[in-house]
Amino acid sequence: MATIAAPAGHPSTSIALIAAQFGGLEITVKPTDGQRKEPVLTTADGDAIQQSDAIARYVASAGGAAALYPPEFAESIDSWLATARSIEHAAAAWCQPTAAVASAAQRIAARQQLESALARLEAALANSSHLAGARTTLADVSVLCSLLPLFQTVLGQDVQQLCASVTRWLQACAAEPQFAAVLGPVSLCQHASSWAEPAAGATAGGKQLEELDPEKAARKAAKLAEKLAKKAKAAAKEEAKAAAAAAAAAGSGKDDGGKKAGKKAEQEAKRAAEAAEAQEWVDSAHATPVGEKKKIPAEMPKGYVPKAVEAAWYDWWQQCGFFKADLNSDKPPFVIVIPPPNVTGSLHIGHALTNAIEDTVVRWRRMSGYNTLWVPGTDHAGIATQSVVEKKIAREQGKTRHDLGRDAFLQEVWAWVDKYGDHIRNQLRRLGSSCDWDRKAFTMDDNLSVAVKEAFVRLHSEGLVYRDNRLVNWCCKLRTAVSDIEVDYIDLPKRTMLSVPGYDEQVEFGAITSFAYPLEDGSGEVVVATTRVETMLGDTAVAVHPEDPRYTHLHGKHVVHPVNDRRIPIILDSELVDMSFGTGAVKITPAHDPNDFATGKRHNLEFINVFDDNGNLNSNGTGEFAGQPRFKARVTVVEFLKAKGLFRGTEDNPMRLGLCSRSKDVIEPVLKPQWWVNCQDMAAQACEVVRDGRLEIIPREFEATWFRWMENIRDWCVSRQLWWGHRIPAFYVQLQDEEEAERGNPGAPSERMDRWVVGRDEAEALEAAQQRFPGRPIKLLQDEDVLDTWFSSGLFPFSVFQWPQQTADLAKFYPTALLETGHDIIFFWVARMVMMGMKLTGEVPFKQVFLHSLVRDAHGRKMSKSLGNVIDPINVIEGITLDGLYQTLEGGNLDPKEIEKAASGQRADFPDGIEECGTDALRFALVAYTSQGRDINLDIKRVVSYRHWCNKLWNAIRFAMINLGTEFQPSETLDVASFPFASRWILSKLNAAVATTVKGMEAYEFSAATSAVYSFWQYELCDVFIELMKPVMALDDAAPGAAAAKQATRDTLWVCLETGLRLLHPFMPFVTEELWQRLPRRQGQQQTASIMVADYPVVEAGWSDERVEADMAYLLLVVNKTRSLRSDYELTPRQRPPMLLSCKDGGKASLLASCATDITTLTTSGSLEVLKEGQAAPAGCGVAIIDELTTVYLSLSGVLDAAKELEKLGKREADAMTRLQQLQRKMLLPSYHDKTPQEIKDADVERLVKMEAELEAIRHHVADMRALLEAATGTHLYPAADH
Repeated sequence: MATIAAPAGHPSTSIALIAAQFGGLEITVKPTDGQRKEPVLTTADGDAIQQSDAIARYVASAGGAAALYPPEFAESIDSWLATARSIEHAAAAWCQPTAAVASAAQRIAARQQLESALARLEAALANSSHLAGARTTLADVSVLCSLLPLFQTVLGQDVQQLCASVTRWLQACAAEPQFAAVLGPVSLCQHASSWAEPAAGATAGGKQLEELDPEKAARKAAKLAEKLAKKAKAAAKEEAKAAAAAAAAAGSGKDDGGKKAGKKAEQEAKRAAEAAEAQEWVDSAHATPVGEKKKIPAEMPKGYVPKAVEAAWYDWWQQCGFFKADLNSDKPPFVIVIPPPNVTGSLHIGHALTNAIEDTVVRWRRMSGYNTLWVPGTDHAGIATQSVVEKKIAREQGKTRHDLGRDAFLQEVWAWVDKYGDHIRNQLRRLGSSCDWDRKAFTMDDNLSVAVKEAFVRLHSEGLVYRDNRLVNWCCKLRTAVSDIEVDYIDLPKRTMLSVPGYDEQVEFGAITSFAYPLEDGSGEVVVATTRVETMLGDTAVAVHPEDPRYTHLHGKHVVHPVNDRRIPIILDSELVDMSFGTGAVKITPAHDPNDFATGKRHNLEFINVFDDNGNLNSNGTGEFAGQPRFKARVTVVEFLKAKGLFRGTEDNPMRLGLCSRSKDVIEPVLKPQWWVNCQDMAAQACEVVRDGRLEIIPREFEATWFRWMENIRDWCVSRQLWWGHRIPAFYVQLQDEEEAERGNPGAPSERMDRWVVGRDEAEALEAAQQRFPGRPIKLLQDEDVLDTWFSSGLFPFSVFQWPQQTADLAKFYPTALLETGHDIIFFWVARMVMMGMKLTGEVPFKQVFLHSLVRDAHGRKMSKSLGNVIDPINVIEGITLDGLYQTLEGGNLDPKEIEKAASGQRADFPDGIEECGTDALRFALVAYTSQGRDINLDIKRVVSYRHWCNKLWNAIRFAMINLGTEFQPSETLDVASFPFASRWILSKLNAAVATTVKGMEAYEFSAATSAVYSFWQYELCDVFIELMKPVMALDDAAPGAAAAKQATRDTLWVCLETGLRLLHPFMPFVTEELWQRLPRRQGQQQTASIMVADYPVVEAGWSDERVEADMAYLLLVVNKTRSLRSDYELTPRQRPPMLLSCKDGGKASLLASCATDITTLTTSGSLEVLKEGQAAPAGCGVAIIDELTTVYLSLSGVLDAAKELEKLGKREADAMTRLQQLQRKMLLPSYHDKTPQEIKDADVERLVKMEAELEAIRHHVADMRALLEAATGTHLYPAADH
């Protein structure tokens, strides 16, 4: 049973309960918590679902009400769910109990949002009885519940008549039995009027909407909403003025308190109106019909809003076919397959990094003239998916998978996958991943299953797949073998008590127990030690070193097992035994320890498995301990040894403990008959292709890791004791003319390994069996096990193209160009793809492997739920409150102490929650962080800074649209040599940015590429060129050369913006598309529909100019020194002193004089004079030395009050002197030299140098101010006292 808790009056409760009425989910409503800010639904599994839209989706899917969320209308429903949330938030300003705390300005803003939403709803319902499709969906449920409080208490008959279609729809839905069961009888507000009279023409507009088809109605609704927004904005301004006047009147007798209050009210109203305007833009963008090109507002909004910018573009790109590869294209192919995430999982920030990098590369290659194909897909995730479904069945039906049987259980799994499998697809779309969805793959698809069977059969036919009884990592909780990657290790320094699944009491680890084996002849004993004393029941030898003199007399003798009287030989083994460790005698348990297994093989020992699949002791010589859980036996065996007088003590023992990553159970090495893959030859070939360059591993430092692992590779266990997955195409032959005991049972100790046959299907296997046992009556039993998930994943680069069929896709797109993934799975996935690809297709499956770093938190810690630092990329894209972050911890697998620890971490790292950043900012931050060979310490503040940078890009385009003008048409060709200096410089810098970016992309140096793009936009285009073009655009067209200079400047600006957006697009696809669509086009560009299929920038001949760049670098040095000088004197932008420059180099002096306007613009100076040779600067100037030839002077006369400045400088000088003397006294202390660490000494020396420089600068300014005061008063001031 699920439970829901929501703030008072919140519509999410009604949404959940009504949705549940359509299915069978039981929901309990918790009492209202006055402190709760957001709703949360807790599932029966303990998972926490937040926000009304997510709750609605969950209830529909988990409660068997899939009809409420039909796939064909999913996009439209999602859009309406977003609208419902905006209504929900705005209604809070008008409906109790929250209306009481809303300000007037907030109500104005909320009213605008609600009127906009009503206009959209009226248009949508004009010719329809439902919002999405022909029947009730989540769209109707959520929007109705969000609107109903307004229609019951706020919206009177005037609005009800104006929105007749909405009113009709609301009453009809409320009468449906599922709604009525929750809401009861619904009565609407009977007041004649609402919050305000309808806007003029609104009624007529509504009637016109009823006559239009839905698409035209949507466009009409957008126009109506825009009118309502303008009305609300004007009303907000008027109310702000009234509030300001009232506040001023109230506070007229108390200083300027009235003015401050009025100004504050006006600012609050302005912010509210801007927020409402932004929300109206968001609603309009989300109203775009799925697959249609978004209509861009004629007037460019004032600020960047990610939700509005990112809406609708992805669907349009996909509808236009921009993501699809062309089988008939003669362009060079660039192919990449996605590392398939688990089908029932959710993308975390590490997945976001993977997909940000991959999409950036794919978009860049597509724009660079390649026929790109990015194949998306998901992995069936055998253990993870089966575990989830088993829990679901146990919870809902009280049954196990064995109760259902294999076929019925698999039907349940497929139903689960069908229900939740699209979650990752939707997340990938939010991240902008430009995958070819027509080629999406699932590792359990029919064609991929055929590939798995073919691979197994072929490898078996060559003897590379074989059956053997060997040690595996066994999870007793899941009752299956698990791969090495599914084992997590923890280091225990000493005895430690740990909780283990299935045990009420904690279990001791990190201890070594010593006990004695009595010699068979009664002459003494041999003391051995173990960290797993329960495994002594399976001991079959005691090993000593052949050269250990302590045991020479025992060579060839035996000890006796105290439990079962088994004769145990004393063997000699120099490979295993370390004479210096412990007693020098080692117990050997070949069936339960990897080292002992190898020893058992060397000495042909007996292998005795003492555990069953559940981790309980079986009856193989375990005596009185049979049936006991393994860790209970850990205690009872010790008690037994004590009773026998054989216990010799327990000590601390540091150890590394393996835990199943899925269940957290302690891994047990167990001897099992399994299918194995011999990897030796394939690994050798995988090494060879790296050495000869057929496969390039990036970064190259991972080559050493590759060789080390491949050259020491072990055979691969591919059997998994699961039902969900690719069932192994191996069949056990039972000869019906044999006695049952002779036949053996597959998977049991009685199994006869020569009785296995392999076939693509049962008929092929039967034929093989008949050839091996001609004329014998045969019964085939297919192996119950499935293959390791990594087996099918290892085929992914070619199975997605329908291998083993020789398809056109396989011929065109295989081998692929690149494999991009995290370095942590280089062995488990990358190595297996290379080995299996080469073996089965004869080709290396990809030419390059790029291994990205792991994502850690801002403090460098590994992401962990218990630390509260796991980040959901959607929370970064959309933003989330601190309370919302805390809710993500509820209902998980953390115990209360871990929840509090995690919550504390969240409060420390995200005290204000996470600000909405948008997809583009998140992508750019992740890619910019990617430096080869280094892990990523992700600081969300940096993502936020890139979101603000998006706003700067937005404003740059707004500025451009104003200065280009509505009639501007870009010139087809540019005579760059004739352009003004600033234009020639920025075009040269643009060329350099293009070259650096492309070079970085080709080398997968993403940090270098993003730095080049960012620097061009931020530091060169926005900070310099856009500032320099302002005085040019202010010129009178009648002035000589002004018109030509303006045209050249406009052309330059357009080229920089258009090219810069194309340069940036692979990193930030949404904002660049939105901005690029606003720019005018050259004639030759008219046919290019989208920036994503435009050409990627190339270096243009004739644009690079080293001389111009060097000259501008010199000018910017002058500018920066001057700005520092202004900062030293704390000049405000309004203070624009004259600037003088002295330069001893004639060429540079001419350059300075010719660029006087540029320099004064960038330095905020009143004028610029280049002093002639021998000409002195006037008295009272601030001075800064640029270089050995150039000095800048700022004339401060008339700008600063010298007397006041001297007073301030005197205080600063005294303070600086005090701090300097304190540090000097500290450094002179006798103990400082001997006891202070060197790093602190170094830091103190650095501080000392800075303090001395600061003091010198202050005294320099004091001298300047004295000179200025002397010049002003005509009197001579005494020099400052020596210090």
